[in-house]
Amino acid sequence: MVRGVEGNEMSTPKPPKLKKATSGSQSVKNQKSILGFFQKKTDTGSSPAPASSPPDPTPIKKETPSFSSKKNLSVRRTAAAALTPAPSSDPPEPSSPVYIEAEAGKGKNKENELAGVASSSPIRKGKKPVSYAESDDDDDDVFQPISANARKGRATKRRRVSLEDSDDEFGVDAATEEAMLDEDMEDFVVPDDSDEDAVVPQKRKRQPAKQSRSKTSPLPPPPPPADDDNDDIEMPTFSTAQQWTYDPENLEPLQPRSTNIPAKKPKDKNVKQKAHITEPEARYPWLANLLDADRNPPGHPEYDPRSIYIPPLAWTKFSAFEKQYWEIKQKFWDTIVFFKKGKFYELYENDATIGHQLFDLKLTDRVNMRMVGVPEASLDTWANQFVAKGFKIARVDQMESALAKEMRERGGEKAVKADKVIRRELAAVLTAGTLVDGGMLQDDMATFCVAVKESEKDGLPVFGIAFVDTATAQFQLCEFVDDADMTKFETFVAQTRPGELLLEKSCISARALRILKNNTTPTTLWNYLKPEKEFWSADITSREIDASDYFVSPDQENIEAWPQVLREAREKEYVMSAFGALLQYLRLLKIERDLVTLGNFAWYDPIRKATSLVLDGQSLINLEIFANTFDGSTNGTLFSMLNRCITPFGKRMLKNWVCHPLADSVKINARLDAVDALNADSTVMERFTSSLTKLPDLERLISRVHAGRCKAQDFLKVVEGFEQIEYTMTLLSSFGEGDGVIGQLISSMPNLAGTLKKWKSAFDREKAKSDGVLVPEPGVEEDFDDSQEAIDQCQADLEKLLKKARRDLNSNAIIFKDNGKEIYQLEVPNKVKGIPKDWDQMSATAKVKRYYSPELRKLVRALQEAQETHGQIVRDVASRFFARFDEDYATWLAAIKIIAQLDCLISLARASASLGEPSCRPVFSNDKRTVVEFEELRHPCMLTSVTDFIPNDIKLGGDTANIDLLTGANAAGKSTILRMTCIAVILAQIGCYLPATSARLTPIDRIMSRLGANDNIFAAQSTFFVELAETQKILSEATPRSLVILDELGRGTSSYDGVAVAQAVLHDVATRVGCVGFFATHYRSLAREFEMHPEIRAKRMRIRVDEEDRNITFLYKLEDGVAEGSFGMHCAAMCGIPSKVVEAAEKAAKAWEHTSRLGERMEVQRGEGRVFLPLGVQSDVAWTLREGLEGIGEGTLEVLRRAIEGL
Repeated sequence: MVRGVEGNEMSTPKPPKLKKATSGSQSVKNQKSILGFFQKKTDTGSSPAPASSPPDPTPIKKETPSFSSKKNLSVRRTAAAALTPAPSSDPPEPSSPVYIEAEAGKGKNKENELAGVASSSPIRKGKKPVSYAESDDDDDDVFQPISANARKGRATKRRRVSLEDSDDEFGVDAATEEAMLDEDMEDFVVPDDSDEDAVVPQKRKRQPAKQSRSKTSPLPPPPPPADDDNDDIEMPTFSTAQQWTYDPENLEPLQPRSTNIPAKKPKDKNVKQKAHITEPEARYPWLANLLDADRNPPGHPEYDPRSIYIPPLAWTKFSAFEKQYWEIKQKFWDTIVFFKKGKFYELYENDATIGHQLFDLKLTDRVNMRMVGVPEASLDTWANQFVAKGFKIARVDQMESALAKEMRERGGEKAVKADKVIRRELAAVLTAGTLVDGGMLQDDMATFCVAVKESEKDGLPVFGIAFVDTATAQFQLCEFVDDADMTKFETFVAQTRPGELLLEKSCISARALRILKNNTTPTTLWNYLKPEKEFWSADITSREIDASDYFVSPDQENIEAWPQVLREAREKEYVMSAFGALLQYLRLLKIERDLVTLGNFAWYDPIRKATSLVLDGQSLINLEIFANTFDGSTNGTLFSMLNRCITPFGKRMLKNWVCHPLADSVKINARLDAVDALNADSTVMERFTSSLTKLPDLERLISRVHAGRCKAQDFLKVVEGFEQIEYTMTLLSSFGEGDGVIGQLISSMPNLAGTLKKWKSAFDREKAKSDGVLVPEPGVEEDFDDSQEAIDQCQADLEKLLKKARRDLNSNAIIFKDNGKEIYQLEVPNKVKGIPKDWDQMSATAKVKRYYSPELRKLVRALQEAQETHGQIVRDVASRFFARFDEDYATWLAAIKIIAQLDCLISLARASASLGEPSCRPVFSNDKRTVVEFEELRHPCMLTSVTDFIPNDIKLGGDTANIDLLTGANAAGKSTILRMTCIAVILAQIGCYLPATSARLTPIDRIMSRLGANDNIFAAQSTFFVELAETQKILSEATPRSLVILDELGRGTSSYDGVAVAQAVLHDVATRVGCVGFFATHYRSLAREFEMHPEIRAKRMRIRVDEEDRNITFLYKLEDGVAEGSFGMHCAAMCGIPSKVVEAAEKAAKAWEHTSRLGERMEVQRGEGRVFLPLGVQSDVAWTLREGLEGIGEGTLEVLRRAIEGL
């Protein structure tokens, strides 16, 4: 039997002159047990292959059966016929799927096989060869009957597979296997020459051979092959186990039977080598010397790696399919191009090599190109893997099916050569920073694509920045003049952490590049765009926006329809240029219209001095707000501690809240009131959480609906999601009467009930969920109803034809049967006689035959065309639904923002409740003097990981000194105190409780930090240089309302210079700036230098020291006083440094410690009755005398007066 599609068998007539021999599947009753296998007799056959004749001592030759036209006969072949393949002059690679199936299935009838019995066919046992099911026969007749000649050779012939039948075996997953089963694909091979009709070679002819009857004698082994090149070796199609026979009485060494493999023909030098075993440069010489589209070689300053130059002569040699591919690939040379072919997406040439090397995809050929392929059902999975490796992905889709192509050509369009292939177009380009499909987005947090325009104005850097979260279509713009250290720019980069960057080629400074490299991940994509041509100027951008009709006004100039933010940005040169670069790039990716037309634009200020607590980029990093410094993850960060949101858009809003804590005590207290109300009555939290836990990411999905690129299942999720929000708000309506934040949010929710009413019965939800099709209810879409009626009429006509066939042939067993793409075949049992002569047999099994009648053929064709037309109408109906839904975009977005704010408030309430005891609500005051007071404060981010954290009291400002001068041993906990204080302030101003017994503070306007030791070798900046640059920023930007922490300033240089710098900075911060904060140091002389300063107070970390063992017990308690020392030698001993080294170092320290001698000198002066006047006080007096009272300010003068009083 020839194994057909879906397990259906096609009978092959019996050869007339051969004796009866059982096939492997028919001889189960003759099979022996394992014991029987080793018995003395061997005449029943010693191999799994069928063998009923006795062995013959003469060399075995295969007799090729001749075929007759008898019905329902199976192939009979002897053991001799099964052993030796006949030589053939045909090409070794058959192009007919049926031929392959015939060779694989001879002697088998699947319907007669016994369950659990292995088939003897080695093809069935062996692994199936990888095969591509796409035929490039775009012009095939769908209903091709069996020719008379073909019937002589086999009972039926499968139609050549059309382009839509493309399939392959790639180590498939579940989705792929399902897709393959749906298309009835199994084992077939298609020529890879072009998309034009493949020429099917004639059937192989085999030489007749006489049947042997005598016993075989052992033969000498065959000679070795002439060479090792096995490219031309034709492998036998039977098991090698057939070459031996076991004989327990014959102890001679076994000699394998001759397989009579024909001698290999000399290799023809003119035969073209397969593409996948040759390098691309050998087939396309212009790949050997790469040039970009402007003919610049790699290494040239203007070289563009995104494009490639193809010589004009090369285009004349391309097939239609090659030309179609290279027209796209030449513009996306650095991008992996997924090319749609039937049921597969294929990668060619260099892309194929990458897929093969990285993911072990099977390498084969397509036309003149090496190729790998992935199933359509697994595209998202594979695209994700390539994107994760840092590649860009281009997706090229088919714009029509084979049937649609035929209908188009029949409609009168002139078929030129290029139209011999299916129309394909670039559908989208996917990059890590611009993903829009929910199936590919791996994180709920926003990923930004950022365009940066840098210039200079009055010696200071100027930035114009435009960035977008493509998943939500949210555009944000900003333009600012920065300081020399680029503080605002660094803050922006730390807040957004771009996933993709668009920079103007040769126009970005080294300092800006350093900031970008230090604050982005290794997976960030960097794109350098050519000025003017790709990085548009402001004028070009304005013209492009206007010409593209993104915003159209029905009765005024189009600029009146621009979003307000974009109209304002039109007057700003740098930000408009940055937006131009972003727009041009998104246009290249084929997604700019979907995103821009939403009009979702907003201004962004990285440092909102007026309304929020400023956290600059350095502080976000030092305080580990979003990423820890250990491994870059979110473990132990403030954001992970606060994030209890249940909606994706709530999480994104909470991150924005953490970036910009409030600075207005009224707004802070309003949030804290909401937190109190939620924790006092958990009804709102419980109802909100239970109702909206599984809410999809509506903010992203409504942008997909606007783009018209939303799956039916996702659209149903959107509608049901908003219905769930509407239901939840009715549950919470009783809380909307209050004046608090929660009441205001609930009462401001737009009326969703009225907007959703028209969607309750707009389409069949069950079909949308199960079939992925938006089927409108009857009467909603007239063209859909007409199209569906046409399909129903065709199906009714088919049913009438079936009844007529049953009457005419007098058999109710006749049914319709689908066989792959050949649908509605009339399946007739073999016992039914009187089949009309004009019926064409299409396929058969042992018991039935399947036919097309002329009338049936016309009806099936009409049905298929009606279904094709209906499919287009279904897509049109979906687009109409999306456009209708998008009309209320503002309402949907407003509802999402309110739910996000409620989610954030509930998250703060849950975080507050999880702090344990003691915890308290922070109290805010607006006193003239800044104050930060915490009693028994614990580090908020360590509560879950450290159970015995030692609390400490913090008091800065108010009726005490503003600055705590903190000394202590190494590893005593100084840095923890500094970070803990800053985190507590941020937490309080976000609107959360604190892990303390009490907390009182004035709203802080800025937190500035100088922590850790690091250099910047790329900018030729040493550790000390970086320290001083950060310190300069603090001295120039801190205010009396700022919180400043300085840790070990001056340690990057010699002790003399370090002490001098630390002393001068400490004096300036405490006297002139007037901010609150900590100054941690190992220079103990500073404590004595400033012991009389009114705004500096000495603090230390408590320890216990064992001098004998050089051991320190850290008590981690903050107390008044100055540390006795840093105890560096004790720490060295505890770390295992040899005692001899430690003792020598201790002696040197006592002899040379500069700061100790400074302290001794001050004590000597006091002992002699003299007053020690600190250098800082002397400097302030000198400045006052020189500049006058106005030159130093009232604050400085007041501090100076109090310092002199202290003396």
